[in-house]
Amino acid sequence: MNPSLFFANKTCYGVVGASADRSKFGNKVLRWYLDRSLNAVPVNPKAPSIENIACVSSIADLKEPSKTAISIITPPSVTLQVLKQAHAMGIKDLWLQPGCESSEVNELVQQWTNAGAGMNVIFGGPCILVIGDAALMESSKL
Repeated sequence: MNPSLFFANKTCYGVVGASADRSKFGNKVLRWYLDRSLNAVPVNPKAPSIENIACVSSIADLKEPSKTAISIITPPSVTLQVLKQAHAMGIKDLWLQPGCESSEVNELVQQWTNAGAGMNVIFGGPCILVIGDAALMESSKL
């Protein structure tokens, strides 16, 4: 669980649960990336574009999984499926934003951690909107 590592050597950031509604965290997180000139891709199966950026309907549509990190802002049942898909695709860096977790999600992350799956999953608290700037700055030192 290393927020700085989340940003290291990444060329793309998927925002799963991106929303066109600027009052929702799915939009605020997407804009956080955009405001820092990071290559962010909204992941939303129902919207063609958000913040003038074309959406992809699934993380399966993200290119270069080894250079991609994803922020997840979804209901826990969706989060669980996204985690499994990300693991199968080889996406190693995931940031679960507060509210998208459940006991099942936490159990799966703990299993990966205990098995040494090489996953960097940030969960259980810190929101990218709160500590993202410090983590991004620290990542440049890695």
